Amino acid sequence: MLSIPMEYYLVLSALMFTVGVAGVLIRRNAIVVFMSIELMLNSANLTFVTFSSYLGNSIGQIFVFFVMTVAAAEAAVGLAIIIAIFRNKLSVNIDEINIFKW
Repeated sequence: MLSIPMEYYLVLSALMFTVGVAGVLIRRNAIVVFMSIELMLNSANLTFVTFSSYLGNSIGQIFVFFVMTVAAAEAAVGLAIIIAIFRNKLSVNIDEINIFKW
C-alpha cells in the first residue's frame, strides 16, 4: 500500500499558514481576519498530526485537542465581541472601528 510522503503534508500546512497570514495582514474585515486565524491554527494542527503519525506517538494528537479548544474559545469570544461592536458602530471594518476614541 502506498503512503503519502510527509513532505506533502508539511507543504500543504505551510501554504495554509501563508494564506492565513496574508489574510490577517491584507484584509480589513474582522470576520475574514478571524477566519484567517482559524486557518493558521488548522495548519498547525495538520503539522502536529503529521509528525505524530510519522513518529508513531500520540503526543501531537493530544496537542491538537488543546489547539481545537483554544480555537473554539477564540471563535466564541471573538464573534461575540464583533457582534457587540457591529451593534454600536454598524461596521466590521477594522479601519473604521476605534472603540477607544471618544
